[in-house]
Amino acid sequence: MSAVPAAARPAALQLHGLARRYGALQAVREVSLSVEAGEILCLLGSSGCGKSTLLRLIAGLEAPDGGSVAMDGQVLSDAQHFVPPEQRGIGLVFQDYALFPHLSILDNVAFGLRGNRTARLERARAALARVHMGDRGAGFPHMLSGGEQQRVALARALAPQPRLLLLDEPFSNLDRGLRETVRTQTLAILREAGITAVLVTHDPEEALRIADRIVLMRAGRIEQDAPPEVLYQRPASLYAARFFSELIEVSGRVSAGRITTPLGTFDAPGLSEGQHACVALRPHGLRPADSGIAARVLARTFLGAVEQLQLAVDGIAQPLRIQVFDHGAARPADMIHLRALAGAALVFAADTDPPRSER
Repeated sequence: MSAVPAAARPAALQLHGLARRYGALQAVREVSLSVEAGEILCLLGSSGCGKSTLLRLIAGLEAPDGGSVAMDGQVLSDAQHFVPPEQRGIGLVFQDYALFPHLSILDNVAFGLRGNRTARLERARAALARVHMGDRGAGFPHMLSGGEQQRVALARALAPQPRLLLLDEPFSNLDRGLRETVRTQTLAILREAGITAVLVTHDPEEALRIADRIVLMRAGRIEQDAPPEVLYQRPASLYAARFFSELIEVSGRVSAGRITTPLGTFDAPGLSEGQHACVALRPHGLRPADSGIAARVLARTFLGAVEQLQLAVDGIAQPLRIQVFDHGAARPADMIHLRALAGAALVFAADTDPPRSER
């Protein structure tokens, strides 16, 4: 088997005030961020938030209307400069993989490489070996599973030894079981290669599993930029909290640094006296208890490892949904008591943005 060539030195990426407009639509709004060499960063957000446009601006597939893209301090795009995509040292993996059906797998990976054919094929074989597809070069794309096609697309992106790799929803075409396997394999390959990578996804679970850092986008802007644990445990806004989980939301006004709700009284750090605020709890943040807030069970749903209880609580118009591990402990029409887990409450200033279920 061919020796795997050493990876090019990973690049650091810098974006400053990046903007892109399509007519009246401002797709990217003055985005600034840095990606450290060797870091895996996820651009996360719902459809239309600007994450794929941002990726295209980094790749050079589009020119920005304002701001700059630089790699290791070298400007790739700004008002005076524009380095073409093929000269940026950036690899791309698209959602549809874009393999040529009439070319062999080996020739697909070799496509676009420079040098004589012998040298190009040698590099292509080494890239296929890196993704554990070294014995499939003679085949054609239609002979591969979806996961194998994704690995070939990754090999093609790695073959030129890029310093930065961009991946646009690379696992979205795979079924759930295969997606997790391929995602794990891809992450291991990226870590081994030490390449700086920016991955676009709309799946918060995927971002949490993959990223060293997550950039959550909203309407073309950065909503929050943080490591996965920070973004999940300490979301900077109600929007960010909602993106990662269904929430139980109750409102009230701050009094003496606390907010009293039908689910209890919670600390409200950083909020002003009398300010309207929202307390958010994830479904596992409320648990049945011997005493506490009274609730009537409306329905129960078996979800495998957990059960979901739908509850009515005085003072809250909509039924609450919580998750419990004690199967069969509560039945419809039963009265139970609830207590919030210590530290489970997320408290925010009142947000005019409606919950996702109301959009």
